[in-house]
Amino acid sequence: MKPLNSTEALTLVKACITEVAPDADFTDVQPDDKFRDALALDSLDFLSLVELLSERTGVRIDEDDYPELTTLADTVAFLVRSTG
Repeated sequence: MKPLNSTEALTLVKACITEVAPDADFTDVQPDDKFRDALALDSLDFLSLVELLSERTGVRIDEDDYPELTTLADTVAFLVRSTG
């Protein structure tokens, strides 16, 4: 996949979260909030999200990378860095 910029990465992350958790409401989720807590994603939802992000970007996301996928801002930065 082509390198993502921050806007594209954020759009992708939100789309993937919405696919995993259709009721996800980003209204009150700030870039530095832990989105798993804010959106009530359980472990299975998170793993599904990781798989979707990996499929859509072609980026291999290992368990060691999970700490970098805590907030929307961190996840966006990880994807921008990993696709660039």
